[in-house]
Amino acid sequence: MRIIAGPCQHESLDQSTEIAHECKRVCDKYGIDYYFKASFDKANRTSVNGKRGRGMRSTMDDFVEMKVYMPTIGILTDFHNEFEINSFIGVQEWNSAVDVIQIPAFLCRQTDLIKAACRTNKIVNIKKGQFLAPWDVKGILSKTEGAKEVWITERGTSFGYNSLVVDFTGMQYMLDTYNVPIVFDVTHSVQKPGGMGDSSGGNRGYVPGLARSASALGITNFFLEVHPDPDKAPSDGPNMLKLDDFERTVRDIISYSYSS
Repeated sequence: MRIIAGPCQHESLDQSTEIAHECKRVCDKYGIDYYFKASFDKANRTSVNGKRGRGMRSTMDDFVEMKVYMPTIGILTDFHNEFEINSFIGVQEWNSAVDVIQIPAFLCRQTDLIKAACRTNKIVNIKKGQFLAPWDVKGILSKTEGAKEVWITERGTSFGYNSLVVDFTGMQYMLDTYNVPIVFDVTHSVQKPGGMGDSSGGNRGYVPGLARSASALGITNFFLEVHPDPDKAPSDGPNMLKLDDFERTVRDIISYSYSS
């Protein structure tokens, strides 16, 4: 079992370290592989005035410090273009700190970006676009030749305006069809994209139930955005899980596991 968890944006070294330390403690307690997640740039905010993050240099330098403090954690962050990837691999310390390159959902069909990520010898996590059918993932995977390892992450499907729907039959199809790990991004699946203008709406109260349902289906890899105080987070606050609720949600995932 694998859990990816962390804040939407990297806000500070102290905060990210606090989140990573607690999530790592919980995952170690239950025998789960843990990857810390945070973004250095939220390049797809609804408004030009939305807070985007600390930027690559500051964030990557903090990731290096986190790896010194917690050398056994995995770190995942997202990239938006080939220039960012080339800048990242050009700095050895950064390259050593990050374990997983994530391709954002809106960029999941960008051939050159995917190929650049696959050349880094890092694990590549590709968010399945909200606009794609499960069988369309075959086209994405056709672009990943040579990758060290590829994960596909489901994060809800667009349904009308500002709404996402979780398709459990689609997740079953991907589990049965693709020979790669399927990750369920629970917190983004309860998002209402653009529903609040400059920020995204959502309902974190749906997260535990969806996590339990996916675990019962057979999903063993989960993505959860967590924050000590989600209502004060600069992005994705309404759909982020409170850090204090992380362990309870992990217990639910284990309790409802298909293999248990």
